[in-house]
Amino acid sequence: MDESDSGELPSVPLAVLLAAPGLGLTQVAGPQAGDRPVSTVGTTEIEDPTPYLAGGELLLTAGVRLPEDAAGVDTYVRRVAAAGVAALGFGVAPVHPEVPPELVRACDRHGLPLLRLPPATPFVAVGQATYAAIAETRNRELREISRAQSTLASAAARPDALRAVLGQLAAHTGAWSVLYDAQGTELFSAGPRPASPAAPGLLRALTVRTLLRGRRPTAAAAHHPASAHPDQGCDPGHDLHLTVHTLPGADGATTALALGQAAATAPTVVHRQVTGTATVLLALLTSPRHALSADTDSIGALVRLMLGATPAEVAPALVPAGGTRGRHWTVVHGRHLPTRSAPAPQTGGDPAQLAALGTLLGTPYVHMDGPHLKALVPSAPDARPSVPAQAADLGWVLGFSAPAAAADLPHADTQAERALQRAIAAGAPAVVHTPEALTVHGLVSPADARELARTRFAPLDRAGAPGAPVLLDTLRTWLTLHGSWDRTAATLQVHRNTVRHRLARVTDLLDADLQDPGVRMELWFALQWLPGEPADAERTRRHSDPPTQGSPH
Repeated sequence: MDESDSGELPSVPLAVLLAAPGLGLTQVAGPQAGDRPVSTVGTTEIEDPTPYLAGGELLLTAGVRLPEDAAGVDTYVRRVAAAGVAALGFGVAPVHPEVPPELVRACDRHGLPLLRLPPATPFVAVGQATYAAIAETRNRELREISRAQSTLASAAARPDALRAVLGQLAAHTGAWSVLYDAQGTELFSAGPRPASPAAPGLLRALTVRTLLRGRRPTAAAAHHPASAHPDQGCDPGHDLHLTVHTLPGADGATTALALGQAAATAPTVVHRQVTGTATVLLALLTSPRHALSADTDSIGALVRLMLGATPAEVAPALVPAGGTRGRHWTVVHGRHLPTRSAPAPQTGGDPAQLAALGTLLGTPYVHMDGPHLKALVPSAPDARPSVPAQAADLGWVLGFSAPAAAADLPHADTQAERALQRAIAAGAPAVVHTPEALTVHGLVSPADARELARTRFAPLDRAGAPGAPVLLDTLRTWLTLHGSWDRTAATLQVHRNTVRHRLARVTDLLDADLQDPGVRMELWFALQWLPGEPADAERTRRHSDPPTQGSPH
């Protein structure tokens, strides 16, 4: 696990020097390691140069003091290879007419690339070509970083800023990028998902460990509120590289969220620079000020509202100029139901959760107080609210009103609350208000209604012949036909007195006055929820079908 990569030097692949015109370099020994980075060029003619090596060098020698015996040459190569030299360059003539065979065999044995420099190639020319190639590589990296930073900045200005920044980060790094909240819950992800099925679990486990360490305040964190602290790991079985960057919370000391990345290759210098920019933007976007989108128009609208203006007067200042989304609002109510994967949010509103929900709902106007949520979404008058499925993954149940003008927001607020209660009662992740939604059935929990039905009709199980099913069928038919004895008898194909006898038996067993309209209403409602009844079966079928607009989602 590597805590920092700040010490990495600019380099150029060895293959670039081998292909450089005019140098005439050829590899005569060692592994074919064209991608091996060369960070500098050094020249030496001493027997043991290792005290003066830092690693990553292309070490040039003419063999002036090269040992004469094979054992001495082997020791020389073993030392410089252990020192981290990228490659050894041997200049032929004037000391040696050709690369010594003992040196070739030693470089093959110790896995050190050996390059042959022709007599016409000065050592200085190799250094100049190397540094020119490093400069060109660095310039190319800077241009790539600049383009990436520009697209990330543009993404941060979009309404769905969190998702847009992650998308651009994944596009420029090629890594699966995941934003986690303080509990390790996945908020958003972008980029190619790793082929390894174990990758998401490994990345989340590394994230949780990193977040736990990040919750211990440090003085350094307080002085660097926009910094990110990377943890790295790998999945050897699938050649997967994992990286986690923690982002600070509002106080600069406690961790608010984390950025996890999984890629098939190790991150490059460009990838790390781009990721650093993305982490800074994500930290800013999830700070309290940005999460609440306290722009000047919104502040001005709030001031006017507090000084007596009506919602209809200040609403135009809160919505984007032009377009159709400017004069109506959808009200959203939410309730957080904690689960093992989505624990309860903190009281007062977590900026990370606020930013995530604002992105999902497409609005900056989100208020969260612990498990309670309210939001205003700018909408077209005839638009259907877009229900974000990912909100359920975060533990939120949502209720949506129909689009309403600013003057009708109190009515829309009531619609959203009723829709939320329907969603909670039905066990659905979200419900969109429709006129037909305002029913007694929609306001009562299905479990409570079924229990009421079972309890209310349980005494019929004690009935003798003709039995509870017949008595229930008679009661249902009689209530359907508005208490008509004759029509009930005709429908059931029994005598009128038989209907009266059966209903008298129901009256006794249920201790109910069937002449009371309230009792009839209660029994009719209970019949709709009695397990096995047609109405209950139809409700079960509807809830098992795929959701549609205007129904529980």
